[in-house]
Amino acid sequence: MKAVAFTHSLPITAEESLVDVDLPEPTPRRHDVLVEVRAVAVNPVDTKIRRRNEPLGEPRILGFDAAGIVRQVGSSVTQFGVGDEVYYAGAVDRSGSNAQYQIVDERLIARKPRSLSFAEAAALPLTTLTSWEMLFDRFAIPRDRTRGDTLLIVGGGGGVGSMAIQLAAHLTGLTVVATASRPETRAWCSALGAHHVIDHHRDIAAQILACEVAPPAYIFCTNHVESHWRALCRTLAPEGHIGLIETTPPLDLHELFNKSASIHTESMFARSLHQTPRMNEQHQILQAVSRLIDQGVLRTTLTENYGSINAANLRRAHAAIESGHTHGKIVLEGF
Repeated sequence: MKAVAFTHSLPITAEESLVDVDLPEPTPRRHDVLVEVRAVAVNPVDTKIRRRNEPLGEPRILGFDAAGIVRQVGSSVTQFGVGDEVYYAGAVDRSGSNAQYQIVDERLIARKPRSLSFAEAAALPLTTLTSWEMLFDRFAIPRDRTRGDTLLIVGGGGGVGSMAIQLAAHLTGLTVVATASRPETRAWCSALGAHHVIDHHRDIAAQILACEVAPPAYIFCTNHVESHWRALCRTLAPEGHIGLIETTPPLDLHELFNKSASIHTESMFARSLHQTPRMNEQHQILQAVSRLIDQGVLRTTLTENYGSINAANLRRAHAAIESGHTHGKIVLEGF
């Protein structure tokens, strides 16, 4: 099968940083399904793993978000059959989606929204799971419209921010304030449902005050935690919650102690990496989101299609992600 892999940690400008390879087609076991990959999306985690400078020993296939068609099922699979169209984010400790065929545990996948193309569906899983688990599992925000607290999303134009805005704006009663600095990302956040958009390069607390909303009971910081930390601690409401999805240098918790605040971490790979009893909930989340998309409540976050899945196009996508100037999701489709 065709695939794109890396064998050494190199700058994305190097032609050998990602290379086209031919590998044997994998075989599913037990809870696994074999998916023919039709489209993939690129995430910051792809670029971070490629740059880790860890010894590999053999080519590694990156890629987590994907949409495709089930071609084989393992002996214990009960939720899917051959021919089902699915989407998923995969697992960090298994071979990735930048290949014609991929093995995925059935507990991590769901049926693709009928109203979306493979490319539009591939943009969604990783960021959807990250956002859903932070809002509804870590923060435990009620999924109703009776609670009028404020949610601040730092990095609203990114993939995770784009889904967090939609989930909070359409499934809860929260007032959603997102940060974005460029005209196109500000417009993007507003179109997704943010009630207010502020600039994270300016005084966040002053801008929150100017919005005439309650101090945020929830702050979801999706990037650059260290540079925003002091401002977020000052802005957070007493007994509030801060959610992080990046590892950071040691943070000063003094002001959070004064507010009896909570810190929550989120990795959507945790359930599959540790084979937790709640692993199947990722299947259920993606199934629920699929229904919400087909009902017109949520939308894809695809913004750019870079063409076929090959090393040259994936190098372009990695370079764009590393530039820090993208919004929404970059997708590639077909071999």
